Amino acid sequence: MGLLNKLFGSSSEPKEEKVLPWIPLTSKDQLDNIAEKSKTKTQVIFKHSTRCGISRMVMNQFISMYDLDINTIDLYYLDLLSYRDVSDEVGYKFQVMHQSPQLLVIKNGATVTHASHGAIHEIRLNQFI
Repeated sequence: MGLLNKLFGSSSEPKEEKVLPWIPLTSKDQLDNIAEKSKTKTQVIFKHSTRCGISRMVMNQFISMYDLDINTIDLYYLDLLSYRDVSDEVGYKFQVMHQSPQLLVIKNGATVTHASHGAIHEIRLNQFI
């Protein structure tokens, strides 16, 4: 077993999982608040499909690459399967066609950038602070 552990990097210590400061987005009423708060602090919405392997992969990569201070932005998580009506309203309110996974950056009440799938990793959130 020792040789296998050395070859494959097995460790007896569990890996520490990175946890982001997600704010659950569960109500259409929150969208007006997001627009208002975006006048003083960048707001970010991550739309995620909990049944999609690609969405899960992109989300895991986003989490692993996330390196902003906890107070820099407000980061919303939208489970679009559980809250489809909220997801639809996000598209109307912030003028973005629905995709999944999708990341929207909101400033001054409007979407300043958005991306879906692998392009999410091209967004450098620190330039929107």
